Amino acid sequence: MTEALEAVVVGGGLGGLAAAYTLAKGGVQVLVLERGDHPGSKNVTGGRLYLNPVRPFLPDLWEEAPLERPVTREVITAMGNGGSASLSFTSNLFRQIPYHSWTVLRSRFDRWLGDKVGEAGGFVVPQKRVTDLLLEDGRVVGVVADGEEIPARVVIAADGVLSFMAQRAGLREPLSPRYAAVGVKEVIRLGEEEIERRFSLPKGEGSAHLFFGSITKGVFGGGFLYTNRDTVSLGMVVGIEAFRRSPSFQVPELLEEFKGRPEVAPYIEGGEVVEYSAHLIPEGGARPLKRPFGDGILVVGDAAGFALNMGITVRGMEFALVSGVLAARTVLKAKERGDFSSATLSHYQELLSKSFIAKDMRTFEGTLEALENPRLYDHYPGFLCSLLERLFYIGEGPKERLSTTLFQAMMDVALSPGGWKDLWDLRRL
Repeated sequence: MTEALEAVVVGGGLGGLAAAYTLAKGGVQVLVLERGDHPGSKNVTGGRLYLNPVRPFLPDLWEEAPLERPVTREVITAMGNGGSASLSFTSNLFRQIPYHSWTVLRSRFDRWLGDKVGEAGGFVVPQKRVTDLLLEDGRVVGVVADGEEIPARVVIAADGVLSFMAQRAGLREPLSPRYAAVGVKEVIRLGEEEIERRFSLPKGEGSAHLFFGSITKGVFGGGFLYTNRDTVSLGMVVGIEAFRRSPSFQVPELLEEFKGRPEVAPYIEGGEVVEYSAHLIPEGGARPLKRPFGDGILVVGDAAGFALNMGITVRGMEFALVSGVLAARTVLKAKERGDFSSATLSHYQELLSKSFIAKDMRTFEGTLEALENPRLYDHYPGFLCSLLERLFYIGEGPKERLSTTLFQAMMDVALSPGGWKDLWDLRRL
C-alpha cells in the first residue's frame, strides 16, 4: 500500500470544499475526490446562502465570490385552487452592506470554491467515484475510488444526503423516506434588466419568493422562485413520504402546473430553460446520524443531516460550509497530536455543539412535525383566499360589515376539527 495521505475528502460540495480549503491553508496535504465533471456539476440547491453565520469562519472569501444577487425582498404566497394571497416585505436592514443573504448558482459557486482549494495547495480530482472505505480493525484508513485504494490518516465524508460513507463507517442509519424530500428545479434565463423590470427590483438587488398550498395537492412541500443575476431559479420540493401516500401525481407534473399558474407564469414568460435538475434533500435534520465522528472519519454537511426547514426558509449551505471548517479545525488538532482516533476527532462534536449549527438545529427540531400537517397545504391556504375574496368582492346586494366577515372566519377556524391543535403545533416553528 502506498504512503497514506493526511486527509481525503469524499465529495466536492460546500462542506467538503470548505474543509479542504481550511486544511490546505493550514498546511495539510488534502485530496478531494468528486464524482462529477467538476465541483458543482452535480450539486443542486434552491439557491440562497445566508452569509452572516459563515463570515467569521471563512472571512477571506466573500469579496470575490461569484454570488448572484443580494436578497432585499421576501415574498410568501399562499396558493388556493382559484386564488392566492401574498405577503411581500423589504427592509433597509436587508440592504445594509455586507448583505446578509445572496442567491447563488452552485455550478458556478462550487467550481470557483474548488479553484480556491487548488490555490491554497489542495488537490481536487473530478470524475473520481468513491465506492468504499478502507477499514483496518474497525478504523477508517482510506477509501476505494474506481478500484484504486487511497490510504489516508483521516477521511471527511461529504458525500451528500445518502452518505454511503457514513453508513459504511457505522455512523448513521439509512435515510428514511420520512426524513427526505425531492426537489426539482429549472434555471431560466431572462437577462439582468428584464429581471429587474419584471420583479420591480432596484438595479443589482434580488428577491426570494416562497409558495405553499394547493400547488402540492395537499402534501408536504412548496415552491420557490429566486432571482439570480440574469436567470431565475424556479422549483418545487415535495416530501417523499407524503408523496408516497398520494401517488396520484408526478413531481415533474406538479412543476409544470406550478409554472402555469397566473402567479408564476408572467415572471418566466419567454425565458430560456438553461438547466434542469433534481435532488434529494434531508428534512429530518441529523436524526439518522449516530455521531459525526469515528476512528479516522468525520461527517459534514448533508451527509450529517445538517439542513433545516424553518417553514419560511430552508437552510443548509451555511451549515455545510461551517461544518466543513469545524471538521478541518479538528483535523488540524489531530495532526498536532499525531492521533486521528475517535478520542481526538470527538473534538468535532464539541465544536459543533458550541456553534449555531447545533443550536439552530435544536431550536427548530420540531418543525418537521408541524410542517407535515396536510391542512397547511389544502385547508388553510384555501380558507385564507376565500376570506380575502369575501372581504374584497362587491356583489349586487348589500355587503355585510367587514368585522362580521372577519369574526365569522375566526369562529370557523376555532370551531373546525383540529383548528386549535393546528395553532398549538405551529409553536414548533
